[in-house]
Amino acid sequence: MPVTAMLKLGLLGSSLAATLPAWAQSPAGTEQHRYSIEVAGLRVGTMTATRQLLGADEMRYTLVSDVQVNFLVYRLKVYYKVINRVRAGQLLLSTVEAHTNQGDFASRTEWKGDHYDIEANQYKHQYRATQTEPITYTVTDMFFGEPREQRRAFTEYFGDYFRLQPARSAQYRARRDGREDEYQYANGKLVTIIKKNPLKNFIIRQLP
Repeated sequence: MPVTAMLKLGLLGSSLAATLPAWAQSPAGTEQHRYSIEVAGLRVGTMTATRQLLGADEMRYTLVSDVQVNFLVYRLKVYYKVINRVRAGQLLLSTVEAHTNQGDFASRTEWKGDHYDIEANQYKHQYRATQTEPITYTVTDMFFGEPREQRRAFTEYFGDYFRLQPARSAQYRARRDGREDEYQYANGKLVTIIKKNPLKNFIIRQLP
């Protein structure tokens, strides 16, 4: 290969790298955030959010939560995994698998070219719908930066939307069907989630 061609390729590579965020320039093109899950001050599980660059305009997001806790005579076990594939900012496919002491459940949202097929079969929640509007912001996205101008977030687990409302500086409330979670940020990074529960609130804290 001529030297001039090699130089051009090198310059092109440098130019492309300069347009990518810092996390995408890592060797694996991956960003990961880990959290502890606490109830009444006790650690009962973990949560991990991962974003991976697959191509110039395609990314994969993964969110894994694993909880095991005893409430006096009641034992709660919940493992769920969300995988989102996004191209040019639009959700193409989301799958959710959940394994609990109440059984195994799943949700799926898939773009079919002009609409989404949405199906959620979760514990005490069954939902089917079609949607023509592109999905460009999800609950998993909230782990990688403040919602700021966003007014709703698609919840992959339920197959519909949380309404987002600023609470205080860098804090946001997510509400859906009588349910409320609070997301707290510091310097643009998600540091705490308070998932409100009639028995005990679940506190999700970012690990060092």
